[in-house]
Amino acid sequence: MTPRTEWNPDEIDLSDLAFWRLPWAEREAAFATLRRERPISYYDEPVIESSVIEIPRGKGYYALTRHRDVAEASRHPEIFLSGPGAVSQIDMPPEMVEYFSGMISTDNPKHARLRRIVSNAFNPRNVRAVEDSIERIADEVIRKAMDGGSGDFINDVAAPFPLEIICNMMGVPESEFATVLKCSNIILSAGDPELVPEGTDQILAFLEAGATLTGIMEELGKYRLDHPIDDITSALVNAEIESEKLSQQELASFFVLLVTAGNETTRTAIAHGLHALSEYPDQKARLIADYEGLAKTATDEIVRWASPVIWMRRTLAVDHTLSDFELKAGDKVVLFYNSANRDDEAFVDPYTFDVGRTKNDHYGFGAPGPHFCLGAHLARREITVMWRELLHRAPHIHATGEPSQLASSFVNGIKHLPYSF
Repeated sequence: MTPRTEWNPDEIDLSDLAFWRLPWAEREAAFATLRRERPISYYDEPVIESSVIEIPRGKGYYALTRHRDVAEASRHPEIFLSGPGAVSQIDMPPEMVEYFSGMISTDNPKHARLRRIVSNAFNPRNVRAVEDSIERIADEVIRKAMDGGSGDFINDVAAPFPLEIICNMMGVPESEFATVLKCSNIILSAGDPELVPEGTDQILAFLEAGATLTGIMEELGKYRLDHPIDDITSALVNAEIESEKLSQQELASFFVLLVTAGNETTRTAIAHGLHALSEYPDQKARLIADYEGLAKTATDEIVRWASPVIWMRRTLAVDHTLSDFELKAGDKVVLFYNSANRDDEAFVDPYTFDVGRTKNDHYGFGAPGPHFCLGAHLARREITVMWRELLHRAPHIHATGEPSQLASSFVNGIKHLPYSF
């Protein structure tokens, strides 16, 4: 079937899960229409039903689809707030904010305090230790995958690699790795029936997954208070800046954020990398011929192309005019990073995958501002190392079938991708 390329903006509903089950090309065509004809457009909130928590339907949100509008909203956190109701399209109940939001759903001064404490734990010594582990874990993952010869790239490479790095970084025992992966998949599934079976209460499944992750970190955090070692958890629970420390709940919320955002986004970027390099063999050949020379630009292009996190929401603190559009205090806006990353006002030939792209102001790690991804450096390092090792040791690696898209409006995930060495 030929992908749909023409859209009437009135036909587009970004709150309808059916839209997010369309092939990527059709979704991209819809966003191109919005950027051109209706760059700030209004949508009713998605309807979410639950037997455990009442989630009242709010008044809807405005979608920001242009690069420049996403940038302005991100650079002015005093106007575009992250705290009220969290960064989801709906206003989350407090019980869900507690588990799933943490630092990304706070504003100053609390956000600055949390970021200061967390940043201090990621000191040069701890970061070096994590970076050293990346090489070793990449080697182990690739060696094991090559023994199989072919299979599912997500299960063999893209998922276990960042998961093991993050779990080791936090000091999570290996016996809990599978639990962490399962819970993070559920939290970011957006109700995809493969991960949350139909008939299951999605909200209950999300809350139970969050509670499980919180329990793992609370137990580990309490132990590390009295038995510190050289891991990030020990640094976090014992960090004190100007008499400020993380509470147990703040530590647990940060862990949930780290294992979901840090694990899923890196996995998604690496998976899209294989798909793109298989679709664009000329770019793969360029990268193999000069990996060190193209490593930086290629990594950023993979992240732009993948746009792992599709959107974040902000709430207006005051009335504000954005690109001649009048927004009112209390209005919700959703920043569509995926659309910003295909904006031809910001990128030359945005629908071309170019490992040598030099002007690449992408928002794959969020847009500039206080909420820019704290783990961007680590994610770039993981992607760079994994693709350097894969292309050096298995230059013929390629996808052998179409990727299975995650049915989510929030994460541009790939559930399965058949491949061969």
